[in-house]
Amino acid sequence: MKRRTSTTDRVPSRARGRRTGAADREPLGVRQGSRRASAFLARRSLATHRRAWAAVIVATGAAAALIGAFAFVVGSLLVAAPPVQRYAGADAVVAADQKVSHTAKPWGGEPRTATAYLPERARLDRSVLAAVAGADGVARAVADDSVPLSTGDGRTAVGRSWPSAVLTRYELAEGRAPGDAAEVVLDAALAAGGHAPGDRIVLRAGGAARTYTVSGIARTGHGGDAPPAVFFTEPRLTALAGHPGRIDAIGVVAEPGVPADALRAAVGAVLPERSGVPGSDRGVRVLTGAERGEAEHVDALGGRGDRLALLGSIGGTVLMVALLVIASTLSQAIHQRSGELALLRAVGASPRQLRSAIGREAGRVAAAAALLGGVGAVPLGLAMRSLLTTGPLPLPVPWWLPPAAALTGGLLVALSARPVAMLAARSITRLRPAAALGAATADEPSGPGRFRTVAGVVLAFAGISSAGVATTQSGQAAGVAASGAAMSLVIAVALLGPRISRIALGVLGRPLRRAGGAPGFLAERAASAHTRRLAAAFTPIVLVVAFVCVQLASGPTMERAAGQQASAALRADLVATGGGAGLPAGAARTVREVPGVRAATGVLRSTVVLADREAGEPVLTRLPVLGVEARGLSGTLDPGVTAGDLDRLTGRDAVAVGADRAKSLDVGPGDRVALRLGDGTRVEPRVVAVYEHQLGVGEFLFPREALAGHVSAARDQVVLIRTGNGADPAAAVREALAPYGGGVAVRAATGDDVAIAPPLSDGDNAMIVIGVGVIGGFALLAVVSTLALITIGRRGEFRLLRMVGTGRRQLRRMLVLETGLVTFAGLVIGTAVAAVPLTAFAVSLAGTAPYLPPAHYGVIAGAVALAAAAGTLVPGASAGGRSVLARSAR
Repeated sequence: MKRRTSTTDRVPSRARGRRTGAADREPLGVRQGSRRASAFLARRSLATHRRAWAAVIVATGAAAALIGAFAFVVGSLLVAAPPVQRYAGADAVVAADQKVSHTAKPWGGEPRTATAYLPERARLDRSVLAAVAGADGVARAVADDSVPLSTGDGRTAVGRSWPSAVLTRYELAEGRAPGDAAEVVLDAALAAGGHAPGDRIVLRAGGAARTYTVSGIARTGHGGDAPPAVFFTEPRLTALAGHPGRIDAIGVVAEPGVPADALRAAVGAVLPERSGVPGSDRGVRVLTGAERGEAEHVDALGGRGDRLALLGSIGGTVLMVALLVIASTLSQAIHQRSGELALLRAVGASPRQLRSAIGREAGRVAAAAALLGGVGAVPLGLAMRSLLTTGPLPLPVPWWLPPAAALTGGLLVALSARPVAMLAARSITRLRPAAALGAATADEPSGPGRFRTVAGVVLAFAGISSAGVATTQSGQAAGVAASGAAMSLVIAVALLGPRISRIALGVLGRPLRRAGGAPGFLAERAASAHTRRLAAAFTPIVLVVAFVCVQLASGPTMERAAGQQASAALRADLVATGGGAGLPAGAARTVREVPGVRAATGVLRSTVVLADREAGEPVLTRLPVLGVEARGLSGTLDPGVTAGDLDRLTGRDAVAVGADRAKSLDVGPGDRVALRLGDGTRVEPRVVAVYEHQLGVGEFLFPREALAGHVSAARDQVVLIRTGNGADPAAAVREALAPYGGGVAVRAATGDDVAIAPPLSDGDNAMIVIGVGVIGGFALLAVVSTLALITIGRRGEFRLLRMVGTGRRQLRRMLVLETGLVTFAGLVIGTAVAAVPLTAFAVSLAGTAPYLPPAHYGVIAGAVALAAAAGTLVPGASAGGRSVLARSAR
């Protein structure tokens, strides 16, 4: 019988699509009815799938809380400023600018400028003091210098001049001001040990310890955590400071009634353009109000910049992880209902109604998640802030910060949920009713779509390419390339998950069937029939393992390589330390005269700033360096010289360079290197040697005298000592150093004494806790939520298995085997994903294989296994119960 051709059949497919789009533009009454139908579908779906949506709310709410918490700490860091303690009594402070800049033209772009804060104090010429004192509105201008010192019992303090006591509002509580070089005034906190006017006290400030007479006790009404002070006469303090022509800063006391703005303008008008120190191009700043704290803590803002950069890097990873979790959980929730959505389409629901219903549903879920995340963002942000509040930089919490942080995380979830959900349902809502009827009963597609496959392959290639680029870079560029490689590979695994799951089943399926019996057979068949589900299950595990392994292995890899190189370079067998105040240069000379000592080298730590380019962009890199004495250096330290001669490392115009840095700068013995010392002074020393152990002893080695005049305090952190064969002069060395006062210790030398990287600070540990603990915990929560969502969606499958005779124990063992399969596959794939960027990172920066302590990896594996069990076995605990069979029978 000949079929009658309808008008619709004669219309080409494109025209039918346009006609369908025109039909969607319904009259107002029809649109209102459609909205009511969509709202009805959304309400019923939320009630029916409340357990699944609860898992989605938990995961997306945690993502919102984490994003909001990062916004909280970043906002707090942005408004943080060093506290005003030392200059609380000054109306203004004149100090040299602590910032340096470097301008360069990137490839094919406009010139750009990079800035960095100097780690050492940039000083002023003493002649600036007279100019400031003569400015209008200035009642008093006081030169302020400081020196570190220690007492006879090992306590540390700061030495200052008595005229500068007014800058901190110190007043005499007992006694009188110091009258000569042998008298001092003690801070009341330091005098609490039992000192009174007329007593004697032993102090070590610039050489051997000396005994001083306490002439008075001073108190200040200003609180804070500043170290206690000892006040000398101004001539004596200037001699101890060791830079008579320069001063740290100038404190200004204004005449009564002079406002801060007028004082700033008047002082600024008489100041020279530069600090006046030879070799320095530092400008001069006038600081008032809260800015005065910058003159006290010179590197506080530099540390803030470093933390902001690190938090920004971690925050970018957090954002990508959060978006991946939101997309994964919402997509899985929608995908589990694909049969239901297809059936609704088959019985007449329009694409607009389905899209509207899904959008409403996701919007309500997102609103609940945003509220949950907003509430959790503030306490989590406060906890992260407490971890970061170390050192001289307190983190404030202005009134607007908590609501802004909560709103940031909530808005991201609210704005991303609806489009993600509608995109996940696109393949169903765009079907014609007849095709949707077949899709409602069709099997799950065996693989990802073409677009998803292409995108996954491209991202995998990009990740491997980024890892390759990391091996050719150094410093921050290598770390950024390695991090980008890790994230690209994780997203590629998420996109190519169904194909990867089939490969995993091909490897693990047969052992699973043989070892598991009937439950193993069920587990293998269930996984084979639902590769998309298996991929969705192990993707968050891959994310956890890859991210945490990269974070935990980076530090130990560098520390291990640096420790090995430092130990290889060390030739000393004893080391002398001077506590918090350090040791003056004379200590090394004293040790050399001890019988049995073959060589002694003082080690002065500082930092230089190198102007360079990375990927065409101008950068300023702060590099820690060592200042050493060439005399006897070969007996205490051997950095592995490959060219040149370390015996020529003398004077102020010499430097030794690590081999990798020399290669990147294209320099060798006889060439010059342009650097800025820690106080900003430009230098171009001549390269006298190139060495290989640069991870252990730093990328530059300077003569001690070249650095001594450009550090905040010219004190050796350690003195390396090489003794004669069979000699043990430790007791003699202690006796020789006894005149240097308390706090001096002599012990066996280790590689840590010369390692350029100092031990992890509280701030470093806080970053590790945030990067691994907080984000790793969130990723584990995503594992639990995703697996719980998948398990909840399998209730029908479990009922059917019970109806056909599967026992409760068999069903539970099947779940255990599936959990083991998912966990093992996720661990293996995640480890492989992490190995690619870690290998690139380790090869480029350390020249070794990556290293992760086995105990750390064991903790990761255990945490992942527990999370997988919680997400699968707990929701599936009732799967084998009698109630399931009874409900199925009814």
